[in-house]
Amino acid sequence: MKVTVDVECTPEEARTFLGLPDVSPIHDKYVQTMLETMDGTVSLDQMENLFRSFSPMGDAGMRLFKQMMDIGLSGSGMGSGSITGKKDG
Repeated sequence: MKVTVDVECTPEEARTFLGLPDVSPIHDKYVQTMLETMDGTVSLDQMENLFRSFSPMGDAGMRLFKQMMDIGLSGSGMGSGSITGKKDG
């Protein structure tokens, strides 16, 4: 037997119902800090270092993100290294 239940609610209502904490103040602070820091950033190298420092898993998180982007872009025919606009070999 299969039972399907559809529930319509806002994300806030779902968090409350499931007993999850409201992390929106932390999210807002994170975003505000990112925006303030980015205002003083000029070069791409500085941006990469900034995102690397804010990344939850540091360098490992950045490598994982780059791999995911490469996989996604290779499916579009652009190939690895396509973040910089370069095609593979």
